[in-house]
Amino acid sequence: MDSMGYLYISDCKKNAVKRYRVGEQYGIVVAGRNGAGNRLDQLDGPYYMFVDHEHSLCVSACLNDRMVKWTDNAKEGIIVAGGHGKGNNLTQSPNPTGLFVDHLGTVYVADCGNHRVMRWCNRAIQGNVIAGGNGGAEHGNQLRNPEDLSFDQRGNLYVVDYGNHRVQRFDIQK
Repeated sequence: MDSMGYLYISDCKKNAVKRYRVGEQYGIVVAGRNGAGNRLDQLDGPYYMFVDHEHSLCVSACLNDRMVKWTDNAKEGIIVAGGHGKGNNLTQSPNPTGLFVDHLGTVYVADCGNHRVMRWCNRAIQGNVIAGGNGGAEHGNQLRNPEDLSFDQRGNLYVVDYGNHRVQRFDIQK
């Protein structure tokens, strides 16, 4: 839910995100209007999303291997992270899941396919690894299929380390 009281629902079957007002029966499509695909007006596997302070919607399109930002009333999205297929390069993010966008527009992504969390600064062409990325194992500095993430008020990063059945906290420099 955003600060204006809108509720956002991801419809993975229709590869779209809808926005609802409280009490409204039918929402409006705000991202992914044309089925599954790789065009900027399409999503494929919109599993996770984040609404920022400007009411822009950032969607983790897991099957597109990218994160796409949709501003209010946009007809198509803008790739803000990933979008270069599967692989472990810093321009890639296979099967991205949870994400967080800070007040500077920096996107933090649980890069499930590479067992890492990445930070993509606003308008960057590649991200950098801030947690994990050193093999999918159970040691304290490793992640196995990170699923979601969040920050506390002190800037600590919390990662749902799905494959290791735990939540990990990381002290990172923003």
